[in-house]
Amino acid sequence: MTEYGKQLTVTETPIPGLIVFDLPVHGDARGWFKENWQREKMTALGLADFGPVQNNISFNDAVGTTRGIHAEPWDKWVSVATGRIFGAWVDLREGPTFGAMYTTELDPSKAIFVPRGVGNSYQTLEADTAYTYLVNDHWSPNAAYSFLNLADETAGIDWPIPLDQVEISEKDKNHPRLAEVTPIPPKKILIIGSNGQLGRALRDQYGDVPHVEYTDRTTLDITAPGLEDARRWRDYDTIINAAAYTKVDLAETPDGRRDAWAANVTGVTALARVATANNITLVHVSSDYVFDGTKHGAYTEDDALSPLGVYGQTKAAGDQIVTTVPRHYIIRTSWVIGDGNNFVRTMSNLAERGINPKVVGDQTGRLTFTGDIARGIHHLLHTNAEYGTYNLTGSGEPHTWADIARHVFELTGHDPGRITDVTTDQYFAGATTPIAPRPTNSILDLNKIEATGFEVIGSEEVALFGATSQLRPRDVRS
Repeated sequence: MTEYGKQLTVTETPIPGLIVFDLPVHGDARGWFKENWQREKMTALGLADFGPVQNNISFNDAVGTTRGIHAEPWDKWVSVATGRIFGAWVDLREGPTFGAMYTTELDPSKAIFVPRGVGNSYQTLEADTAYTYLVNDHWSPNAAYSFLNLADETAGIDWPIPLDQVEISEKDKNHPRLAEVTPIPPKKILIIGSNGQLGRALRDQYGDVPHVEYTDRTTLDITAPGLEDARRWRDYDTIINAAAYTKVDLAETPDGRRDAWAANVTGVTALARVATANNITLVHVSSDYVFDGTKHGAYTEDDALSPLGVYGQTKAAGDQIVTTVPRHYIIRTSWVIGDGNNFVRTMSNLAERGINPKVVGDQTGRLTFTGDIARGIHHLLHTNAEYGTYNLTGSGEPHTWADIARHVFELTGHDPGRITDVTTDQYFAGATTPIAPRPTNSILDLNKIEATGFEVIGSEEVALFGATSQLRPRDVRS
């Protein structure tokens, strides 16, 4: 008999993500009423906002009707409208809990959230049982499904009514035992722009695993029409956009302006649409150029955008678009140093060649190593940090470009006095092509990302890496 008057509560199970909900049911002589699915209340208790798109009902005439065990690549919200079932769930996902089993009874006062890849089955304990479930994807012949035999000895489900006495489909009778089951793989991570400096750092961070997919413009052009149909996007959990137009001076030309808007705005808009429609987390890398650099002190994530040039304007526009995605991280960084040609290595080479450079001394900021951006992205995703914008740069005292150049000279055994400070205007005096305006203050406040437990490496270690070509990032973190 359905229990009335319970409070809405949750119970964790041994299977990660499989959560049982006790539902308040209100009844009288006329019958009963319940809120079977109430997004605001249930997400407040920790349930993911899984975005159901379809509601199905399975009606069962007789006691003992037995169905399953089926694992699909979508999440389910399972409940009973009338009657009562014995439910059994087996984790068929790749990972350490593969094969874990959980059972419970469901009546109209209970529901269970079944995460993607967990096998679902039930046996009716009352006649005329209506079993109902919400799912957050539509059935597709191209999706990955997995099945387990109801009588599997490893799972060892103690069915209330023996399986040889109940109605079971021939398909369910012939499903494989656990040892032959194909596990459901995790949702994919798509890294766009994987051949750039940040993209290579993300390759180092995530490695060569089947559920991480790397693309560049030759394999996925986010500015081309048809992005919505370029993948089966419901198979993806995260998109990391490491692609961007970053030629700040060329962006001031007619061709560069067009290309900057295409990559940094049009392409990002298409990604935002895909992420929103498919409940994907979108990670987007931003820039200190969204600010004009006139603030006294470090910029926080909440400061108003005020870009100076075309590049900054396109990055600011892209940021605003990404904020419309329910699950998003905007990583705002500055003065990026990656594997390959960069400012620090250039200064090291000039020092070795005996050249005494003139270096800009009226712009202030912190260097940021691409490996730390990749590490920060992984940290935010892995810890399920609150969605939003995070500043991520090197730590330590801010410096000018000229200060950093002197530091590189000193680290490589050369006289830092060989560096001459000049203003930005002096540096670009006589230029025959358009020059983008630069923010003079590029200092970003790091309190928000540090509060998530992320440790930022200081500028000195980054400079040491860049100046010494034999060192890799891991060599300067000890």
